[in-house]
Amino acid sequence: MRPRSWNDGPMSAYWISTYLEIRDEDKMKAYAELAGPALVAAGGTFLARGLPEAVYEAGREQRSVLIEFASVEAAVAAHDGDEYQAALEALGDGALRDMRIVPGV
Repeated sequence: MRPRSWNDGPMSAYWISTYLEIRDEDKMKAYAELAGPALVAAGGTFLARGLPEAVYEAGREQRSVLIEFASVEAAVAAHDGDEYQAALEALGDGALRDMRIVPGV
């Protein structure tokens, strides 16, 4: 069996967020109430979220979220969509995050 390549059609994508600093718990709660449903409605599947059970090397004890989407395009559309943008507005300066979208293999 040959490995998947970029020309095999859309590959899954993974939205990875780590929370470097949570500055306002109330803003985080407001964000979560809007963001979760918005991302699920946009086709996302939450695979992991919360604090790590174990960390290694340069790992940090920070809240992390992993969401699977059908493609990079679907993940970007979810991020840029009105529903998720409303969640980001609710979050405001309530957290400092590292957020990225990575294509699957």
